[in-house]
Amino acid sequence: MRKGALFVAMVLALGLFFGGAQFDLQAQTIELTYSNFFPAPHKNAQLSMEWAQELEKRTNGRVKVTVFPGGTLTPAAQCYDGVVKGLSDLGMSVFGYTRGRFPLTEVIDLPLGYKSGYEATMVANLYYKKFQPKELEDVKVMYLHAHGPGILHTKKPVSKLEDLKGLKIACHGLSAKIVEALGAVPVAMPMPERYDALKKGVAEGGVFPVEALKGWKLGEVVSNTIQNFGSAYTTGFFVVMNKEKWNKLPPDIQKIIEQLNEEWIVKTGNAWDEIDKEGYEFAKTQGVNVSQLTPEEDARWAEKVKPILDGYVKAMKEKGLPGEEALKFCMEELKKLQK
Repeated sequence: MRKGALFVAMVLALGLFFGGAQFDLQAQTIELTYSNFFPAPHKNAQLSMEWAQELEKRTNGRVKVTVFPGGTLTPAAQCYDGVVKGLSDLGMSVFGYTRGRFPLTEVIDLPLGYKSGYEATMVANLYYKKFQPKELEDVKVMYLHAHGPGILHTKKPVSKLEDLKGLKIACHGLSAKIVEALGAVPVAMPMPERYDALKKGVAEGGVFPVEALKGWKLGEVVSNTIQNFGSAYTTGFFVVMNKEKWNKLPPDIQKIIEQLNEEWIVKTGNAWDEIDKEGYEFAKTQGVNVSQLTPEEDARWAEKVKPILDGYVKAMKEKGLPGEEALKFCMEELKKLQK
């Protein structure tokens, strides 16, 4: 009986030991949620999933990230606050969806003359690392990115400023100022409404990145793409993490994430250019005419949007923010990238 009791006691002890060890192992697995407003098939949703998979691989399963695409966890406009409040641990969205919330960072969206998504993404991250804006201090910034050049697409040919006079151009946010500065009539609307607006003549053109020709099928309802790179803008995106959750991560995992982020800056910048190429290819199948402004005409368009840059500097000065320095820095870095 004593032997039997001893055997039972040993079995129980071993069960408790291995059960406890298994519990400790599970406790070491860090579960994170990632909110992304892009639909699952979009390249940027896929990249966020690849980021999550790579993080799990590099941490040997110690970190597992569940990505929620399509704004299913938090809508695009609430994504940033959702991360701050802990509704999601990570989030990707657009700065411009909460205009005025990130005043200094609006420098990214200005019409600086972008020619690629890679350039725009590099400039965005160089800006952040240089200025460390206080408006982003309530989160841990993973990395920033920005789409390829936002340029003009119309139903009728445009080769000079005079051709734009009176044209109704679909736009949103800051791009409305660009449309107005170029002499056209801004018609504010979100991207999902543009197809019908262009098809029905509510708008006669739009400003957006080339990838939207395929991604939003806008290549079916425009006839011309005008490469007005001198006045091209972009849209800044963020990938951020809840600060408290970040601070609780072990230092070795933080290091792995930061290395991963550096790699994803390049991957995402290149991805924007890849889907722009797909946009051009789709436009070709639809018979869209792609034309580039002459250097002289492009310079005229760039001159027309300069007051927008001046307005940014003035607004930042009134807020006590280094807008002039940020603008100068971004323009200089962009020139280096374009050499």
